[in-house]
Amino acid sequence: MKTIGFIGSGNMGKAMIGGIVKSGLLTPNQITVSDLNKAALESVYNEFGVNTTTESREVVKDSDIIIVAVKPNIYDIVLEQVKDLIDTNKIIVTIAAGKTISSIESIIGSDKKIIRTMPNTPALVNEGMTAICKNKNITDEELEMIKSIFESFGEAEIVGEYLIDSVIGASGSAPAYVFMFIEAIADAAVIGGMPRAQAYKFAAQAVMGSAKMVIETGKHPGELKDMVCSPGGTTIEAVRVLEEEGFRASVIKSVVACMDKSKEMSK
Repeated sequence: MKTIGFIGSGNMGKAMIGGIVKSGLLTPNQITVSDLNKAALESVYNEFGVNTTTESREVVKDSDIIIVAVKPNIYDIVLEQVKDLIDTNKIIVTIAAGKTISSIESIIGSDKKIIRTMPNTPALVNEGMTAICKNKNITDEELEMIKSIFESFGEAEIVGEYLIDSVIGASGSAPAYVFMFIEAIADAAVIGGMPRAQAYKFAAQAVMGSAKMVIETGKHPGELKDMVCSPGGTTIEAVRVLEEEGFRASVIKSVVACMDKSKEMSK
């Protein structure tokens, strides 16, 4: 495996670094991280033991693969600062919503190797989900190498770039919706008298186990839902209220709004 550099050590970057190090795919010495925030760098170093620097250019010079893990609004600025150091052998990996492959090519050159990805924060606990797409300069071998990096902290799928907006809605941003759902279930349990810490555990385990059932059984979610709903029972009563309150319609509307925002950011 080659050396990897991270420009940025925010929540997503840190989640990815943690996943890679914990999986053992690379040693901390093979990873270099840059950030202008010295406190953030110190936190990353103390937790993972990786190389750190405040200079993005140093990361690009020393790394074969560069993961640009900064906010979308400063992506162009960061790439402009390092583009002269990016040769045709280095692989640039993006993780930002709204940053298309063509927009990155317009800054660093269409002859460069670029991979666009959309991971999510469960990477920090080795349960991430990442979509990966590439430009024409990436070989199949390189694509599989990058995929293996993202699989070191979860699952990864190679998709066409036209699906990225859907991925952002259904996966990239989805942890936020799930956390809100868990919090709401726990709040209700607290109303019923359960201690809050215990309520979070019951709700979170129920969500995690349910998700695992969808993946491992291959059954339609509706079929799995019906398995829980006994005639005249408590679950079907809860389902009735969720339908009455427009639960599914609200979720669909929210995810579509997320996808629309992603499309808008890509313009």
